[in-house]
Amino acid sequence: MKRETLTTRTVFTIFGAIPLTIRKALFKALAILFYHFSEKNRLIVLHNLTRAFPEKDMPELTRIARNCYRHLGIVAAEFFDITSMTMENLFDWFEAEGLEHYVGAYEKNKGILLFTGHFGNWEIMAAACAIMYEPVHIVYRELDNPVIRDIVDRVRSYTGNKLLPKGGAARRIVRLLNKNESVGILIDQNVSWQEGVFVDFFGRPASTTKGLAALALQTGAPVLPAFAFRIQDGRYRVIIGPEVEIVRTGDYDRDILENTQRFTDILEEHVRRHPEQWFWLHQRWKTKKSQVVERPKKQALPE
Repeated sequence: MKRETLTTRTVFTIFGAIPLTIRKALFKALAILFYHFSEKNRLIVLHNLTRAFPEKDMPELTRIARNCYRHLGIVAAEFFDITSMTMENLFDWFEAEGLEHYVGAYEKNKGILLFTGHFGNWEIMAAACAIMYEPVHIVYRELDNPVIRDIVDRVRSYTGNKLLPKGGAARRIVRLLNKNESVGILIDQNVSWQEGVFVDFFGRPASTTKGLAALALQTGAPVLPAFAFRIQDGRYRVIIGPEVEIVRTGDYDRDILENTQRFTDILEEHVRRHPEQWFWLHQRWKTKKSQVVERPKKQALPE
């Protein structure tokens, strides 16, 4: 038995023995300690919030920042209970909205491209989709730490979801869509300028994956936004939005840019409504336009 697997079982045994209410209180307290003692991460969060919401004063931004840490503490605490989700207790966790959009997309028999971000509780949403309908193929970047990777992978695949490592996933995704399967992609992380396009996100150019737009243009698969945010009673509201209309002008680069902007606008709309539930610790605007290297144009051969 691998050490990671043994460690994973030990971690789940320890935290699973702690009642969820106590676990939430513990993880929220740890998150607030991290907020106070990790100056670098706190400054990243406050800087991002200051740039995103210039109309808000510092006390309000500080409140959002602290609540963001508390939210992440709750998400971490709930993570260990995802493996206990079943059809019988599913609606103890969330209420659903827009399921008809998923059904309508599935009936097109072209597969489904679901996009979301590190917002609300994206892990619970993925597990719920697998339980209610069919497993989702989740595109992800493998974590570097083998212990944490083993823990996360166990939870993500427990309800039947399949994990697709980000590198070289495009061909596999096309095959899955051809089989009318669903693929989930997170679009809210910074990417290198070679991998993405710059679109507006909270008034700033953000290098954003162009993979979702490229797949939509190539396959014709319907693209649906899916988000899960915490509501007042402690559960989540899972919203599956209507199919996003894909721009097709025949100019590939323009279509990639315009469609990626459409997806990003939908993400921003949700984050603006519940800013404390997004992952502001991420350096979302790390890649700058100034880093782009112009590729030399091909020279015509002399006659």
